[in-house]
Amino acid sequence: MASPNALVCWEAQFGDFYNTAQCIIDQFISSGQAKWVRHNGIVLLLPHGMEGMGPEHSSARPERFLQMNNDDSDAFPQFDGDFEVSQLYDCNWIVVNCSTPANYFHVLRRQILLPFRKPLIVFTPKSLLRLPEAKSSFDEMVSVY
Repeated sequence: MASPNALVCWEAQFGDFYNTAQCIIDQFISSGQAKWVRHNGIVLLLPHGMEGMGPEHSSARPERFLQMNNDDSDAFPQFDGDFEVSQLYDCNWIVVNCSTPANYFHVLRRQILLPFRKPLIVFTPKSLLRLPEAKSSFDEMVSVY
């Protein structure tokens, strides 16, 4: 928070690490801009709990973070030139689940290049770390999507 241009990542290696930070995430990170009038660009790397590793590995459930989004179902977006950026600005955080290293690279790149700061929640499936089919070539990381 002291350096908004820094890329600060916090990894909850196991779900129990997330459990101890839950009140900070719920009270400060999820509502930082609306409640505290503070921009926060922290990146939370969380095990997503869908791999059957047991209760201590599975506390960071994607549905919980998606339910905490400040999405207004009655609001109709204005489709203009800056639609994507304004859509990201209006949300309280960005929730992603990357399936390849190239996805992860582009998510982190977007996080640092945005003209404002939003918390980024990255669900990290650990089984993909060693899966040969989940590898990305360098060409996938240099191309712009």
